[in-house]
Amino acid sequence: MDEKTTIMEPAPSTAATPSAASVPVAATAATATAADTSHPIVFLHAISRRFRQGRSTLEILKSVELAVWPSQSVALVAPSGAGKSTLLHIAGLLEQADSGEVYVNGVATSKLTDVQRTRIRRTDIGFVYQFHHLLPEFSAVENVMLPQMIRGLKKSEALNRAAELLSYLGLKDRLTHRPAELSGGEQQRVAIARAVANAPRILLADEPTGNLDQRTSERVFGTLTQLVRASGVAAIIATHNLDIAAQMDRRVTIREGGVVELE
Repeated sequence: MDEKTTIMEPAPSTAATPSAASVPVAATAATATAADTSHPIVFLHAISRRFRQGRSTLEILKSVELAVWPSQSVALVAPSGAGKSTLLHIAGLLEQADSGEVYVNGVATSKLTDVQRTRIRRTDIGFVYQFHHLLPEFSAVENVMLPQMIRGLKKSEALNRAAELLSYLGLKDRLTHRPAELSGGEQQRVAIARAVANAPRILLADEPTGNLDQRTSERVFGTLTQLVRASGVAAIIATHNLDIAAQMDRRVTIREGGVVELE
């Protein structure tokens, strides 16, 4: 018999609950407007990454420079194998560069401990992938609740924020549906809600509409950019879709290992 998995309330945390995680969508936008925009939220400085391939060395990224400010969306447009995913992984502190520095909100991250880097990923960075990676045994609202509860939010508060985010993204009538009961576009919108559930300052998306048809892609992307501008996050979005890229604030590519601004 298929029993629905339920989320259990975590033990109360002794640390203060981060207030940003419980801020409603509208209030988050107001907070972002008043945020300090004098420095970039994420800054990749002189980033290089190399991989061994047999006896040779393959240089994927060479002295990359890229800065992104609050409420700014940057399209990363480059062919497969150019290093888009590697760049996003380094920016998201999932992978170490061979040289250079990643600054997150002005903090140099290369000298941080694994615990400190994990804390930044959990609180300041949201990820959206080409495949939604939703947990199949949980409903849409439960998938969005989980990262908040892991961070220490109470179940009731996580539920309220998850429901609000999903409603904001047009999924008010899909809160209790499991991933298999949602369309591809709906699954990606749940993934977007999960990525921003903890009110991150950086959003990294790797081909978030790559598995969707053109019409659904445009709808999901419109939702994503609306949320970026409303919440004030700095977003780097890798895409092959030039029409989608044209709607973003900036467009960059990877050329001969370096990041180059496009017109």
